[in-house]
Order: sequence, then structure tokens, then C-alpha cells
Amino acid sequence: MTQLLDKHGRTINYLRLAITDRCNLRCQYCMPEIGNKFVERKQLLTFKEMYRLVRVLSGLGVNKVRLTGGEPFVRTDFMNFLEMLSFNNNLDEINITTNGVLLPKYLQEIEKLSKIKSINLSLDTLKTHRFAAITRQDSFSKVMESFEFLKSSEKLKLKLNFVVQSEVNTDEIIDFIELTKNENIAVRFIEEMPFNGIGQKDFNQLWDFKTILTHIQQHYSHINKIDSAKSSTSVNFKIPNYKGTFGIIPAFTRTICNDCNRIRITSTGMFKNCLFDEGVFSVRDFIRNGASDDDLKELFINTVHHKPENGFVAEQNRKNNSISESMSNIGG
Repeated sequence: MTQLLDKHGRTINYLRLAITDRCNLRCQYCMPEIGNKFVERKQLLTFKEMYRLVRVLSGLGVNKVRLTGGEPFVRTDFMNFLEMLSFNNNLDEINITTNGVLLPKYLQEIEKLSKIKSINLSLDTLKTHRFAAITRQDSFSKVMESFEFLKSSEKLKLKLNFVVQSEVNTDEIIDFIELTKNENIAVRFIEEMPFNGIGQKDFNQLWDFKTILTHIQQHYSHINKIDSAKSSTSVNFKIPNYKGTFGIIPAFTRTICNDCNRIRITSTGMFKNCLFDEGVFSVRDFIRNGASDDDLKELFINTVHHKPENGFVAEQNRKNNSISESMSNIGG
């Protein structure tokens, strides 16, 4: 099988595919209060187009897909797409990132799909009033319903994604670690990103990897570092005798780039070698202009070969130096 290799010797086998740019929350670190200027439906990749892209990429060695948004469950027929994707024999894992608001009604169906291994649940606070302030919506009870189900699931691995926001929720970092004491869940603390749909904010107050880890070390006498997969997005740890784990994702300081094995396709079909690039080409337009599967394979192979060494290089290569995209548009 021909594989996707970049000029730095990395094998690319992980696709993050955004299902939609729409979301039912308005998280302050992700988009403006009024929301983004969402694209028209015809500009989105169809599920048929997404299925084809995954099939072609899986023929080039991509064996893991993460489905993101926006919020993937706001798109009609997402569950049908999940089921259809599950028949791709080249895929080992299909995972989902969600805010959990719409998830409860689909959880039992999801458990029946064998290739769905884990759910990343976005949860930045355990306080009802703070949830409303961060997300600008009152949906805390629905998210907690998803949380309770997932933490007791014997099939689905639960990962909690906690975006660390200075002067907002840093006082809850230890509370989230304590969730791992009696539950086999993984909490991941994520450095806040500049992709808020407004423009790069002042990061002088940023809680970065070192700040977060130092804060945790001040509360525990022993913390064990865990050996993780080479391409892991997080540096992972465990408190002795705790059932679960926690990790820190250096998304902004970008110390994990050397072993990157990921590519992205946005909901409108923009192919991205890196989160920080502006997008390399529109695979949507390429398909709609009549590209064959062989054309797609050749394009993916050639494009991935030029994947930048790290996120700093990708950012430097942007024609537009101002980062003003929303994470909802890019795909979380």
C-alpha cells in the first residue's frame, strides 16, 4: 500500500474531518457571541463526498479518523454517515469530538458501532453558571447527561477536553484531575488557541504547558509520566492509585509537532497540512470539477510531502499574518 509520507520522514495516518461549521454553543474562545458567518449548505462537503475522501485516504494508509465540527451532531443524518463510514475495512478507529449537548439521544446507537472507540467531550467547567458564561448557552444538564453515560460505558473511552482559560476556569484544574480518582477517564488540559473568530487576543496571561503542569505539581506529591504513542497530541500523566489519567495538549506552544501524523479537511473541503496553515487547496472543488480517485491520490501524496515541519513554520508561511478564523470553521 502506498502511504502518505512527508519530506521530514513522518507517516501520515490520521485524518481530522469537520462535519459542519455550525455549532449550538457559542464558546468565547471559539467564536463571537453572534456566531460565525456560516457557509451555505451547498458549500459544505456532502456526506457522499466525505465518504469518498475517507475511502481514498484510507487506501493511502490513513487508518484513524476523528469527526469534529463545529458540532457534528447538529448536521442532519450524521448518524447515517457514521454507520456508512463504519463499513470501511481500512479504518481501525472512528472517533468523535462533541460538546455533548445533542449526544444523549444517540449514545446507545453509537455503542453498537464497533469502530467508534472514544468520544472526546468538551467540558471546561463543572459549574452551571460558569458553563453558561463560557458557552453563552444554558445546556449544562445535557452535557452532564452525556458525561454520566460515557464514564460508565464499557465500550467507549471517555476523554474530557478542558480548554484552560486564564482568569476563567484555572481554579477547576484540580477538580478535573480528581475526576480521575475513581473513574477510568482521561482529562486533557488544552492550551487556549487564537482561533476565536475575532483575531489573535492578548496571550500575556496564557496558561501554557509549563504553567499548567507546575500548578498541578503544587497539589500532588507524586505525578507519574506515562509512556504515550509517539504521535500523541498530549503529554500524559497519572496520579498514583488513581484509575484515570490526565494530559496536557501544548496546542499553542507546539512542542508536539515533530511527530505529527495528522492532516485536516474542513467542512467546506479545505485541505490543511497543519492547524496553523491557511489551507492548501479545496478538495471540494477538485472533486466537483471531475477529479478521479487516482487524481485525488496523486494530489494527496504530493501535498502531504510538503507538510511543514511544525506549526510555527506553517504560521510563518501564511499570506495573511492575522489569525482570525474560528475553530468552528477549521474543525476542532
